Formats: sequence, structure tokens, C-alpha cells
Amino acid sequence: MKTNLKQIKEKAIESVLMLSSVTTSITVILIVFFLFIEGAGVFSRKPIDDGFLLAVAASNSVKKLSPEQVKDVYDQKIKNWKEVGGPDLPIVLFRTSDISDYYTDEELGKNFEYFPQRINELITKTPGIIAFFSETYKAKKFAGRELEIDKITISKFLSGEEWFPTAQPIAQMGVKPLIYGTLWVSFGAILIALPIGLAAAIFLSEIAKKKTRNLLKPLIELLAGIPSVVYGFFGLVVIVPLIQSTFNLPVGETALAGSVVLAIMALPTIITISEDAMRNTPRAMKEASLALGASHWQTIYKVVVPYSASGITAGAILGIGRAIGETMAVLMVTGNAAVIPHSFLAPVRTIPATIAAELGEAPNGGLHYEALFALGCILFIITFGINMLVELVTSRNSHKKH
Repeated sequence: MKTNLKQIKEKAIESVLMLSSVTTSITVILIVFFLFIEGAGVFSRKPIDDGFLLAVAASNSVKKLSPEQVKDVYDQKIKNWKEVGGPDLPIVLFRTSDISDYYTDEELGKNFEYFPQRINELITKTPGIIAFFSETYKAKKFAGRELEIDKITISKFLSGEEWFPTAQPIAQMGVKPLIYGTLWVSFGAILIALPIGLAAAIFLSEIAKKKTRNLLKPLIELLAGIPSVVYGFFGLVVIVPLIQSTFNLPVGETALAGSVVLAIMALPTIITISEDAMRNTPRAMKEASLALGASHWQTIYKVVVPYSASGITAGAILGIGRAIGETMAVLMVTGNAAVIPHSFLAPVRTIPATIAAELGEAPNGGLHYEALFALGCILFIITFGINMLVELVTSRNSHKKH
């Protein structure tokens, strides 16, 4: 009877563990699926708000403008239609709010019932006009012609150099500056963190006495538990002013500041994994090296470091993964400028910081909302690739040992 009861308990525990594992796996799959479904939605849409249109006079030969051209037109960098392959006419900009410059309230009607008619009149008598207005005000017999606007494509989304998803009349959906900013800051962080982390790992595993190691290792691991916003405050108060004064910059919020903060945050991962890898070096290999006449330092860099190279690499890659996915600390110290960086002393904006800063303001289901989910997909692919690289490195090392 007791044996049967024990078997029932074991089966129940196994069922609970299996259910927990299956539930976790399904939840992760559903989250990834939801992320990609939401993110893919942006590629079936045009970079213009739903319910709005861009129109020109029927006599205008221009049928299509790219988002960049529309932006330059409304920024008045392009002032004549001949610059975009049209007639030699000055461009006249029109938004809905400009209607009062042309018509009185009486002509528009008490409830704007004559609005579509007035827009029709305005487009007819202004051959150089480009009008941005709601489809609600489009007359049944529209006198103008809607401009063709291409849907957002993956190639343009990835290669575009301007990120301004709330721009009117056409959103600018170029994520290249955000990808560059993310990689720039992460690369800088690993350049700083790897030599420091490797030096600390060598000290803890091969040089420090037991008491020193037992004191320092918990302190280093404690760094991983500090909230990222605390690192952000530290960077904002200490690192940013230091960089600003050292390099005589107008502002200290730069890619370098982000790299330094992320390097500090990545150190516990790099040190812990590297130190564990070095301590797993077989004692016989060290003794054989010393027996052949090698010094302690020669043994470290000729035997210990090469043997634990895969563990060190895994630690470095995981450190990069931590840096790439970081949000708050980077948001606070990098300046949040969505421009392609040309040096570490320039402000940048990363993908996680963009999502954190803008998602709360993006209308649910709107173009901006879906574009941010697409950014999340890009970030997921980058981090997934890094994790796969870690698996590849560790599995290759495992095969070598066997």
C-alpha cells in the first residue's frame, strides 16, 4: 500500500513538472508568435495615417512620391515640382488647418458641410498644390488626384536612415540608425568589459587567495542584482559629466557613456563564466606545465587561458547579449538621437530604448505601434543569434573534451 502511494505521489510530481515545462514552452512560443504577428503588420501598411490622403491637381504629372521626397517637400527642401519630375510650378503646401487662409467660416459652413467642396475648388484653381487632409473631406466628384504611396517594405524599413514614425504627412520608418546605435554601444561595451573581466577572472581563479576570492566573488555577483535604473543614475551623475569635461563636448550623453555603463553591467556575467571556465582547467595540465619549467604566469596564458577559451568566449557573448537588450540605463545616458553614429562621442539611440520611450505613446494597433513591434522582432533575432552562437561555442568545446 505504501509503495503504491509513493508511486502515485511520484507520478503526480512528474505530471506537475511536465505541465509546468509544457506551459512555459507554449507561453514562450505564443509570445514570440504574437511579437512577429504584430511586427509583420507594419509591412502591409502605407506610411500614412489611416483615413488620410495626399492629393495633387489633376493636371500635375507627378503620380508618386517616396516618403523621403514627401518629407523634403513639407520641409520645403523641395520647392518646385520639376525637382521631382513634374511641371515647372512652385509647390503649394496645404494641410486641413490651412483652409481658414483661403475661406471664411461662412464659406465653410457652420458644421463644415462645405469643406469637401472648398477643397475641390482650391485644388482646381491651384495647379501646384499638394494637399494632406482626411478622407472624410474628399468630395464624391473629387477634382484632384491621389498620390500613390508604396507600402512599407522590409528592405526600406531596414535601410532607411530616418526614424520619425509620427511625422506628418508621411511617417519616416528607417531603423538603420537604431540598429547601428544598438550595435555601436554594445560593441563599445564589450571592448571595455572583456579585458577588465578577463583580468578579474584570472585574478580570482589563479592568483587570489581563498579568503580574498570568497570576499570578492559575491560582491561581483551582487552587481548583477542591481537594478538597471541605478546604473543609469550612476552614469548620468558620474560618467556623463566626466566624458563631457574630458573631451570638451557640448553634451556628455554619448555612445561612449552608454558603452561604459553597459560594460559595468556586463562585467558580472563575463567574470563569473570566465572564472568558472578557468577553474575547470584540469590540475594535471597545470602541474605538467610547471614541471616542464614554466612559470606561474606562463602557465596561465599558455595553458589555462587557451583551455578555457570557449568559456571565456561564451561569457563575452552573453555579456554582449546583456548589453544589446538593456533599456533604462542606455535610455538615460546615450542622448537618444536617432542618427547614424560616426564616433563614440556622438549621441545615439538603441532599439530597446526606442521601444521603452515610445510604446506608451503609440496608439494601439496603429502604424507606430506595429513599427515598434517590428523593432522588437529585430532585437529578438539579434539576441537569438547571439544565444545560438553561445550554444555553438559551448557544444564545440564539449565535443573537444570528449
